[in-house]
Amino acid sequence: MFRGINTINLDAKGRMAMPARYREQLINLCSGHLVVTIDTNHRCLLLYPLAEWEQIERKIESLSSFNPAEQRVKRLLIGHANDLELDSSGRILLPQELRHHAELEKHVCLIGQGKKLEIWSQDSWNEQRDTWLTESATKGELPEKLRTLAL
Repeated sequence: MFRGINTINLDAKGRMAMPARYREQLINLCSGHLVVTIDTNHRCLLLYPLAEWEQIERKIESLSSFNPAEQRVKRLLIGHANDLELDSSGRILLPQELRHHAELEKHVCLIGQGKKLEIWSQDSWNEQRDTWLTESATKGELPEKLRTLAL
C-alpha cells in the first residue's frame, strides 16, 4: 500500500531514487520489477508493481477495438508502458519520452495512491493540488459515494 508524498530530485540521466520506505515493499511485491506509463487525464506518470500492472493490462486489452474512446485508452496506456527495474542503488530510470510528456525536470513529486504511485513535476503537482482544493471549496458538490464516506 503506497501512501504519502515525497519530493525527489531526478539526476541528469533521468534516474529517480525510490524512497527507502517503498524499496523493501517493491522488492517484496515484485522483485523490483515495475511498469511506468502515462496518465490519460493529467501530465503525470503512473508507476505500478509489475503484478499490479499485469492485472490492469489484461483489463485494458479486453477493451473494444471498435469503440474509439476505448481504443484511445488502450493505445495510450499500453503504448506508453515501459518496464523498469530498481537498480542496486534503489533507483529507476524514467524513459526520456515519458519524462518529456510529464514535463519532469529536476524536482518531482512521488504521490502514493494505494496500489500505484504517481510521478508529477513538482510545479505541476502544486498547481493541480491547489486547483483541486479550490474547486472543492467553491463547488461544494460531492458525489454520493463521497458524501457517505466517514473520515
